[in-house]
Amino acid sequence: MMDNVPLVLSVVALLLALLAIRMPVAFALGLSGAVGLLLLRDFDFATNMLGAVPFDQSSKFTLTIIPMFILMGMFAVKARIAEQVYAVAAHLFRRLPGGLGVATVMACAGFAAVSGSSIGTAATMSRLSVGEMRKHGYPVPLATASVAVAGTLGVLIPPSVILVLYAIMTGESVAKVLAAGIIPGILSTLVYSGYMIFAARGVRRPEAADLQAGIAAAAEDASGGFHTSLRAPDAADGTPAKVRLRDLPIRGLVRVVLLFLIVLGGMYSGIFTATESAAIGALAAGVMLVAEMYKEGWRATLRAMVDALKETAGTTSMVFAIVVGSTLLSVFFVAARVPQLLTQAVLDAGLNPYLTMGVMLATLIPLGMALESLSILVITVPLLYPVATALGFDGIWLAILVVKLIEIGMVTPPVGINCFVVAGTSGVKVATIFKGVLPFVLLDLAVTALLFAVPQVTLWLPSLIQF
Repeated sequence: MMDNVPLVLSVVALLLALLAIRMPVAFALGLSGAVGLLLLRDFDFATNMLGAVPFDQSSKFTLTIIPMFILMGMFAVKARIAEQVYAVAAHLFRRLPGGLGVATVMACAGFAAVSGSSIGTAATMSRLSVGEMRKHGYPVPLATASVAVAGTLGVLIPPSVILVLYAIMTGESVAKVLAAGIIPGILSTLVYSGYMIFAARGVRRPEAADLQAGIAAAAEDASGGFHTSLRAPDAADGTPAKVRLRDLPIRGLVRVVLLFLIVLGGMYSGIFTATESAAIGALAAGVMLVAEMYKEGWRATLRAMVDALKETAGTTSMVFAIVVGSTLLSVFFVAARVPQLLTQAVLDAGLNPYLTMGVMLATLIPLGMALESLSILVITVPLLYPVATALGFDGIWLAILVVKLIEIGMVTPPVGINCFVVAGTSGVKVATIFKGVLPFVLLDLAVTALLFAVPQVTLWLPSLIQF
């Protein structure tokens, strides 16, 4: 078994080299795995695996939950739920110190609960909120960093595609893994909001009418659409009317709650399976899209639905390609007995299990500085999971820690993909965003340390689920 170590290191070096020359992640993973299988065994074994693995992995029924959650998120974007939630949140929190920043964090959390996408949440919210925060005196690093960091809630708060993929890869219950993300997601949201109250305490508080007009204008600019529903109706003489909560698009909040209840409530009540709940959620989001767009005509409605389907197809294809590529690499690791070798080496070292696990999890942070989140997940989980379970740790607890550390990687330089997304949509230099991210990263590390030290924070809610 030790004879395979040089080969394994060579394959890992090949993978890093391919990523360094910017080969697409799916192809880099698959090519590295194929070369490893060829060198480990023979040509026939390698070609057999290359023929069987792509079909076997992509034809799993449980994977159908991924495109359904992605489609639900795309329909939610086109139904303008993010704009509606942000308009209501901005009104509710406007009197707090840093209230607009708190509203941004809360809107990100609400939209994450139906989109399941970190990048989608960051892109949508940056178009709506960064300009408004800058206009009301928020420092640019703080305004942009808050969106980039709060956007990462999209991979933690269910439904999360990454959590679903983790459950499929490890054989853990999808329902329990998704439930495990709820309390850490709420905790992270409260921590980010608390920091915004502290950091923006000297910023002036906006007037309600001015704030809603700005949000409506930002929504119109972002979509090229018609968003008068975000504005309170003007008085008869044309002057801006006093903004009241009932004049705002409360339907956005209702839709978020409804989708959340359909997906998670249906799943945990036993009415639907996890896959069925995702499909019903996507159908409900599609109905919401039609209800929102029908006044603009059937052409606009049809265009929005087609765009959502196209974006879903593109994102799903990317996810499945990475799954297939990572599986080829995982087959090589298993054939070379890497998980067993790593697990045995850790057990033979006789170190404190928490220290060992902490060191292994800490390696996810530098990986996050160079790779995107899905790549980190598919590369590291097949190695981390056997070690964690052999040391007596819960696989569901591990899921949340892995996702939290991936979140940190999504905002840390040099890659920090969420920061680049916000930079692209707001026109702010990415270096400025990285400058504002540091305090949030420290807070995230503190939250992760709490989840690591007190597993029951993560495991209490899943323990109530009986399936």
